Amino acid sequence: MIRELLTDAERRMDQAVEHTLGEFGTVRTGRANPGILHRVMVDYYGAPTPLQQLASFSVPEPRLLVLQPFDKSSIVNIERAIQSSDLGLNPSNDGNVIRLAFPALTEERRRDLIRVVKNMAEEGRVAIRQVRRHTKDDLEALEGEVSEDEIRRAEKDLQEITDQHTKRIDELMEHKEQELLEV
Repeated sequence: MIRELLTDAERRMDQAVEHTLGEFGTVRTGRANPGILHRVMVDYYGAPTPLQQLASFSVPEPRLLVLQPFDKSSIVNIERAIQSSDLGLNPSNDGNVIRLAFPALTEERRRDLIRVVKNMAEEGRVAIRQVRRHTKDDLEALEGEVSEDEIRRAEKDLQEITDQHTKRIDELMEHKEQELLEV
């Protein structure tokens, strides 16, 4: 029973790390990355639709992202959705494809994005601590069924798992910061 609780906690903490990594992918760096468009929703025939369902992406140059809509009539709606997003990108289309040029980031914008990344990392750490707290409560609920020594040992293992996952988020955050500071 204890092993199952720890395994479940580790799985949920892995999900928190993966979610945080996905969030980091939505932060724009100086390079073209289709991942930043995953949150963009397009009004497609009255229904909000994720952009990746409406177009294919390609990166022909480091600072250029090209979107090829599956339905040419949706180009205007895709353009409007990108402009209304907070990505700071200005789309241009030629009737067939939409081009997104990624301008170089200013030093001030880089610092702002680093703050955003740090907040995302903190949210990930909070999610990991919540998993730890819930699992610890579940372990304490087993008191009486298993010995206190086993529960204390399990709590120690749980803390080690928590520390590993927190360290992983910190490493990912540092990597993203370096990416943002890269000129």
